[in-house]
Amino acid sequence: MDRPLLALTRRTVADATVASENMRQLVQLRWLAVGGQLVTILGVAFGLGVALPLVPMLGVVALLVLANLAVIAALPRHAIVNGEIMLALLLDMAALTVQLYLSGGASNPFISFYLLQVVLGAILLERWSAWVLVAVASLCYAGLTMWRVPLAYPPLLLPDIVMLYTLGGWISFALTGILLAQFITRITRNLRARDRHLADLRHRAAEEDGIVRMGLFASGAAHELGTPLASLSVILGDWRRMPQLAGDPELAGELEDMRAEVERCKTIVSDILHSAGEPRGEAMERARVRAFVDDVVGEWAPTHSGVAVDYACEIPAEAAFVTGPSLRQAIWNLLDNAAEASPGGIALRATRTGEGVVLAVSDEGAGFLPEQLPAIGKPYASSKGAGHGVGLFLASNVARRLGGRLEAANRAEGGAEVRLILPLAPDSTGKP
Repeated sequence: MDRPLLALTRRTVADATVASENMRQLVQLRWLAVGGQLVTILGVAFGLGVALPLVPMLGVVALLVLANLAVIAALPRHAIVNGEIMLALLLDMAALTVQLYLSGGASNPFISFYLLQVVLGAILLERWSAWVLVAVASLCYAGLTMWRVPLAYPPLLLPDIVMLYTLGGWISFALTGILLAQFITRITRNLRARDRHLADLRHRAAEEDGIVRMGLFASGAAHELGTPLASLSVILGDWRRMPQLAGDPELAGELEDMRAEVERCKTIVSDILHSAGEPRGEAMERARVRAFVDDVVGEWAPTHSGVAVDYACEIPAEAAFVTGPSLRQAIWNLLDNAAEASPGGIALRATRTGEGVVLAVSDEGAGFLPEQLPAIGKPYASSKGAGHGVGLFLASNVARRLGGRLEAANRAEGGAEVRLILPLAPDSTGKP
């Protein structure tokens, strides 16, 4: 987003940070007004030879300078509110009124600058404040039609008065148009950026809702699976004690494998039920990156004994990040996906960069299809068919919740690489 000329705050004036930014932008616009008034006053007085009351007019310019300096000094330690922005605009309008009064009143071509103040009020202020500004601008205009200090033109300029007024009107119109065009263009860009941000928030809310629904479904399924898994465990225990099965080494080995898989399923079901009962964020903790990743790989590898894991961790032993059970499951999902695409072997690299921790899981499979890459991290974005693609979706949301992100790409040498990028936790000195 471009740095805004003025922030949109009609509905968010209570936000002190945004209001302070608005005041900073008003200060910048006031510097432009100071420079423009100074150039115009000196140019008319010494360039055209028109007698102007220089002392009061330059005094108004000096007052604006002092007001700007006072605001700049107060901004870092003062929360700006709607009334103060209105007072700042009224000060600018009062300064413009005095300058116009001392230089011809309503006949001055720069009378149209009142429109700028009205536009600023309509954008920045609450509704009642904006209408106050409109009323004040209208009264000032009406007053300048009745009370003013006429300009004393030198005799040499009298034949060119009409041309000078025409030129002044054109300059006033051009400046007003340029400032309004620039202002409205920035506002439109900010509105579009805000709309994109709101759309992204709605998309994330929909994803969070999907995660909640999947969590409810998973916890319900885990509860229902508890009974049949317990039955299978009992049956396998009976089979292992049967002489005709226990005496066959091949069958005994297969029964042991079945028992281990059933126990793994029971552990997964218990983890799901345990996680479903935890308040969100309760299980978050600070952990050493190297020890955590070592533990994750150590738990995953025995359950996939046929898949070779090329694991390397290049992160200092003291580096830490915020983690929890969901991150452990997210890394397992990435390893499972890589093992399915490349049963012959996968790789996991843990490195540290300026962004934090990078956990890169790569495989030697077929890689992602071109149309899949833009949808990585979205639910059910998978080439495996309906019901798949949840692993990357959950991993992406886990990374985002921890302040990181998930990236995916095809490797030049073949296969795919999925990267979890997570921020480091600060140490006791506040440094990551």
